[in-house]
Formats: sequence, C-alpha cells, structure tokens
Amino acid sequence: MNDIDLMKFWVESSDEDYTVMNVLYSNHKNSYCLFFGHLVIEKLLKALYAKKNKNAPHAPRSHDLLYLAEKMDLKLTEKQEDLLDIITKFNISSRYDDYKREFYRKCTDEYTSMQLKNIEEIRIWLKNLLEIN
Repeated sequence: MNDIDLMKFWVESSDEDYTVMNVLYSNHKNSYCLFFGHLVIEKLLKALYAKKNKNAPHAPRSHDLLYLAEKMDLKLTEKQEDLLDIITKFNISSRYDDYKREFYRKCTDEYTSMQLKNIEEIRIWLKNLLEIN
C-alpha cells in the first residue's frame, strides 16, 4: 500500500468510526462513544503521518495521540496537547476492566457532550492539515 492509499485508508476508517461514535452518543453509550472518538483522532493522525512520511508511511504502533503528534513534529498549542492527552485516556479507560467502571460513571451526558466538542475541534484541525474538508 503506498502513502496515498494508506492515507486514504486511515481517513475512510476514521470517517466510519466518526459515524459509529455519533450513533453511540445518540443511544447514550457514552463510554463507548468516547472510545470511538479516540479512534477517530488516532486514525487521522496516522493518515497525516502517511502524508508527511512518504518514504516510510506506516505510523508507529501506538494509541498515544500526543506521541503520534510528536513523531511528526506537529506544532501543538497547549490546549491541543491537553486535548490529545485527555482523548488518549478514552482508549485506556474504556478498554481495561479496572478502569471501565470508573470511566463509565464519569461519562455523563454533559461530560460526553463536552468531550465530543473537543474531539470535533481536533478532528477539524487534522482534516485541515490533511487538506480534507
């Protein structure tokens, strides 16, 4: 798979996860919704990695969004750093049983709505960097 195909693959997969995220939110499956929100951002970062690294387009095998951004030397604001760090935790918190219960309680409709706005902000920023609207 070449860099363009890999970029396209990650973007299309992210868009599918974005749809699932919104369905989960509309069905009040908040913790799973935020888990999918993490996937949306992770895949866009991996698409950007493929775009920026034509000779080696395969992103590091990591779910840490801040780490992926740093591997591309993205210039991040403090707010973007904070949001990537928070969104990364949705992957860990909804995946492992010892974190799941606590995370589930944290994911009120209000908290989830706020985090979806943050995910959308990062999503739009990354799509702009990818030149996809």
